[in-house]
Order: sequence, then C-alpha cells, then structure tokens
Amino acid sequence: MRYVCPICGYVYDEEKEGRAFLEIADNWFCPICGAPGSVFTAETPQVSQTVGDAAEAESSEQISFGEFAALCSNLARGCEKQYQDEEAALYRRLAVYFTSISPKAEGKELADLAAGLRRDLEQHYPALREAAEKVRDRGTLRICVWGEKVTRMLLALVERYQKEGPAFLENTFVWVCTICGFIFIGENPPELCPVCKVPAGKFEKVEGRRSA
Repeated sequence: MRYVCPICGYVYDEEKEGRAFLEIADNWFCPICGAPGSVFTAETPQVSQTVGDAAEAESSEQISFGEFAALCSNLARGCEKQYQDEEAALYRRLAVYFTSISPKAEGKELADLAAGLRRDLEQHYPALREAAEKVRDRGTLRICVWGEKVTRMLLALVERYQKEGPAFLENTFVWVCTICGFIFIGENPPELCPVCKVPAGKFEKVEGRRSA
C-alpha cells in the first residue's frame, strides 16, 4: 500500500519502507513538508469530484470582508508568481482595505479555527473549483490547488497545537512562504516550498516564536 501526502505529494511506499504506515502514522512526519502522518491518505485512482448541494448552498452565502481580504491576498500572490507586478499591487491594496473594514473576531478558540478550515476544505474550495472549471479560469484553479494544500497544512498545525500545546513551538521557528502562504515549522525553511516551489529565500520568519 502507498500513502500520499496531500501537501507536497510525497509517497510512503510500504513495500519499499518495509513497515506498515499505520504503525508509525501517529508519530511520523513528512520528510519534505513536515505534515503529520495522520493527514496522509491511501493512494487510490482519482475520480471526478462533485459538490452537489454544497456548491448550491455556498452560492447563497454572503462573503465577509475578511474573506474578501484573504481572496485578494491570494490573488496578489498568484499575480506575483506570474510576474504581474501591477496587478499584484492592486490586489494587495484591496486586501489591506478589506482587512481594515473587517470586524475583529472576539472570543474565538482554536476549535473555531479548525472548524473553519475544515469548512473551507469540504465546502468552499470544492464550490470555487467547480465554478472556475465551468468558465475555464486557470488562475482560480491554480489558487484552489495552492489554497487547498496550504489550508490542509494549517489544519494539521492547529490540530497538532491542540494536542501538544505551546510546547509544540518551543525551540523552533515558524516560517511562512510569501508567495503561497505555506507554513513550515523548523530551524530553517525548506529549500523549496512544497506547494509553490519557490526557493527558501521567499520564506519569512515569524518573530517571537522561539523560547528564550
């Protein structure tokens, strides 16, 4: 059996490794992107995915200012990746504007964040992908690919923090890819971003996360 990382695509082949994946999954991490073994999935033939009622329900929801800000920020990164500097700058300005008028979330817990990330993966991204496929919007489809991978990693990190607490971030650094938003926990950033493949120089260190 082969198990695949949904973030970077690394494959754990039980036949080559000589050990059943489920025996180590709880305490094993992807050697490429650091995703926990618990998010790996058994390799199966790809089938077309339909969103059905979820897409219909999504179309009736009203997007928030915060969601507009996140969308514009992602679009800016996508434009930057394609060397469209003028468009990227415009999207960044929109992201700043929508962030400034977005009401601050009060009293939110990690459980709320995890629930929101799961909702994005189960409802919002499938609905967005279906709409983009209908109009053959390649840019939005690329955002879906990047966004889903980053969101899966974020959910894995939140769940790990829920399990381990602040000790999870002691004596280490948090690195963020400035192009796609991928987050990496470690002493140094990866040589290449597992999601968008930019070099380590595109990662920024989040300050104040290392214990004294």
